[in-house]
Amino acid sequence: MQKRTKIITASIVAGVLVLGATAAIAGPIVYRDLIVGEADAAPSVTARPSNGADASAEASDLSGAWTATDGSFAGYRVDEVLNGTDVTVTGRTSQVTGDLEVEGLTLTSAAFEVDVASIETDSGNRDEYFRSTAMRVAEFPTASFVLTEPITVDAAPTVGAVQTVQATGDLTLAGVTKPVTVELQAVLNGETGQVAGSIPITFADYGVEAPNLGFVSVEPDGFVEFSLELTRA
Repeated sequence: MQKRTKIITASIVAGVLVLGATAAIAGPIVYRDLIVGEADAAPSVTARPSNGADASAEASDLSGAWTATDGSFAGYRVDEVLNGTDVTVTGRTSQVTGDLEVEGLTLTSAAFEVDVASIETDSGNRDEYFRSTAMRVAEFPTASFVLTEPITVDAAPTVGAVQTVQATGDLTLAGVTKPVTVELQAVLNGETGQVAGSIPITFADYGVEAPNLGFVSVEPDGFVEFSLELTRA
């Protein structure tokens, strides 16, 4: 009986060790695939002509003021490393405001602002660190992008046709302003339009410290992402 008990006990211990080893290996993968889940896709524009607009028609005149409206979002994309397993995290908010001005075929000015405190991921703990320690939202509640060079296209856009342009401007994060260049996708959908892009950044350039807790760390580089639904002001 005693021998049998020892065998059973040894089997239980062996099982625990195997399960522990399996958990150590599978833990990061479970975290990535089940807890964090698949990251949001990078923002891109969608051609959807509105109000019966002719998808082959050219815009007659886009001159005037345009503003960001419902459906706009902004946020960030970073890669975490958990015990050697890469995990991509995206944070999003719909609290985006902004305006741009068009004269003929030239975008003459654009400025957009994001409520940083409202950016959310799948984790409340991560969001708390992001707001309080990384971005210090009590002191710097917003982030912004301001166009510094006009953008001119060669021809009037066709409704439903996606264009790619380069934009140069000032990006402000956590109170620090840096010049950036971003590739934008843009589409005109009749009476509305959409602009989307991703700005690569190095967090240290903006005084933002990426956390490193030993078992989990955040890569020093990431992206500021945005998708703006536009309508005439």
